[in-house]
Amino acid sequence: MERALKVDLRKSLFILPNLFTLSSIFCGFYAILICAGDPTADDFYRASLLIVFAMFFDAIDGRVARMTRTQSAFGVQIDSLADVASFGVAPAVLVYEWALSTLDMMGVFACFVYLATGAIRLARFNVQAMGESGAPKKPGKYIVGLPIPGAAGILVSLVVANHSMADVLPGSPLLMLGVILALSFFMVSTIKFRSFKDLKLSWRTAFFVTLALSSSAAIAVRYHVSFALVWILASYIVIGLVETVVNISRAGLRRTRRSRAAPTDDDSDSESD
Repeated sequence: MERALKVDLRKSLFILPNLFTLSSIFCGFYAILICAGDPTADDFYRASLLIVFAMFFDAIDGRVARMTRTQSAFGVQIDSLADVASFGVAPAVLVYEWALSTLDMMGVFACFVYLATGAIRLARFNVQAMGESGAPKKPGKYIVGLPIPGAAGILVSLVVANHSMADVLPGSPLLMLGVILALSFFMVSTIKFRSFKDLKLSWRTAFFVTLALSSSAAIAVRYHVSFALVWILASYIVIGLVETVVNISRAGLRRTRRSRAAPTDDDSDSESD
């Protein structure tokens, strides 16, 4: 008798989240191919949409892994490699061809800085996401540095908004140079941004979400719906900056109160006398 073929369904589930990750890589790779050569405005738009699809697959793979309980160190590593390709190389090539090619080597250097800081941010995230045993830790409420998908989302949303509004932002080199360098700084900064993976409802969370959504709706009505995506992603950065300033201020106040409450050397001497 032939031995019956047994399939370990548990092991097969590990393939599922990695398929979404590979789909993200494919979208980024295809976007790079579209931008190669002599791309047109429609090509830039198509490449931007592919990067948006890559963001969708990137958002799904982690959730699928958690739902099927198939998180692994391998999944963390391949996800970061996918992010380098889809949200590092692809947006850098897109923005260079769209806006920064006229700056020659300055444009090349700016796009490389974006790619390099994105890779550094992902490497730092991998180190922080690993426990002592090497297994991935549970995601926290905050993450250090701007996530590279968020940075790529801002760049892509500017290209999409420009295409939707018939080149109202004609790929201004100096504007995009400032944007890409600012995003590079945010990625390697120690500013804490919300991960939305352990989100708990509070008055501050409700306030920020309501403010971001209402202002985005107003911008969509006043200008174009594509600009709402630019604003809501920019609001994510603004919220991170505001919360960082608030936390620093609170920490300073706590230190001041402790220093005032602690006895000084003169007070100790007078008490001993």
